[in-house]
Amino acid sequence: MIRPSLVFLPGAGGRSAFWAPVAERLADLGPALRLDYPGFGGCPPDPAIRSTGDLFAWVLARLPPGRSHVVAQSMGGALAVRLALEHPERVDRLVLVATSGGVDLRGTGAADWRPEYLASLPGVPRWFVEDRSDRTARLGEIAAPTLLLWSDADPVSPLAVGRLLEARIPGATLQVFPGGTHAFANERPDDVAAAIRRHLAGATW
Repeated sequence: MIRPSLVFLPGAGGRSAFWAPVAERLADLGPALRLDYPGFGGCPPDPAIRSTGDLFAWVLARLPPGRSHVVAQSMGGALAVRLALEHPERVDRLVLVATSGGVDLRGTGAADWRPEYLASLPGVPRWFVEDRSDRTARLGEIAAPTLLLWSDADPVSPLAVGRLLEARIPGATLQVFPGGTHAFANERPDDVAAAIRRHLAGATW
């Protein structure tokens, strides 16, 4: 039996290096793919990518054949949710980390990250910053077993967002990391990798 590949999607920093510490700790689980997004994190832009839909198509074209375990942080989580909804046959298990999941964050207490983000990264694609995709109404369609990893001290994606996704995604499990920043998955790889390993093994929480 062929084991699913592991696919790691970073946030708007766009660099595959974000997931390197966790991926290294899960290397025994099978082949892994870590992606760098064109136009993000210092990667050269691709003129064919002019919207989140274009970026989604770019990611989809690079996935391993068959089913994959998809582990995604921040902006990558919005892409992963879309993948689980539109191509459920490609997603075996799903791990969403400190993400909006492609839902409307108004009313969750999430800080508006866009001004600071644009100031620090003036070359980032404007279409990403202006995107307002909202898949809240479709979250109940996600069939992949889903693990939600969240911090209780992240102003960008506060715990209220994780609880919203937990309530909307059937059977989803939420694990909270006390005091973590938005980048806790990179900063605490031992704890995060252990949680992901348990989920991929089909553990009951």
